[in-house]
Amino acid sequence: MIKILGISGSLRRASFNTALLHAAPPLLPEGASLEFHAGLRDIPPYDEDVRQAGFPAVVAELRQSVRDADALLIATPEYNRSISGVLKNAIDWVSRPPDQPFNGKVVAIMGASPGALGTGLAHYHLRQVLSTLGAYAVPGAEMLVGNAATKFDASGALTDDPTRVHLQKLLNQLVVLAGRLR
Repeated sequence: MIKILGISGSLRRASFNTALLHAAPPLLPEGASLEFHAGLRDIPPYDEDVRQAGFPAVVAELRQSVRDADALLIATPEYNRSISGVLKNAIDWVSRPPDQPFNGKVVAIMGASPGALGTGLAHYHLRQVLSTLGAYAVPGAEMLVGNAATKFDASGALTDDPTRVHLQKLLNQLVVLAGRLR
């Protein structure tokens, strides 16, 4: 069984990124499971003085969840042409020594935006950050959902068939790569 940890870089209740993440479970290939981490709101701003005294419990929990997962599925919004501050903050906390758990981890990146261009620059920045940490972003598979308001219904369900097909392809690639690297 390939265990995937899903993380949304958005805190908004009606987030298209969180909705995209929640569209994934029925599209997973056989032999894969997805668990969601929804605690980014509770992670304090990164502070090395605090870390030296010990990881806060919410950070220790996220570090363990990343460590226990075979792969990560990250949905990131694009804020000011980059990833969200809460996502970067969580990565900064989780990546601190000892034994930072991103090293060798397979990650699929996706994002949804109300704008036409999706979240391409945020993807690029997230790939840079993850590469620095020794993680493997699924190559060539970009899941950029532009005009997201037309692809989800009022309850947040994904209604766009081409987006669903693309998401399923991304998930298949993630599971195959995670299986090879495990």
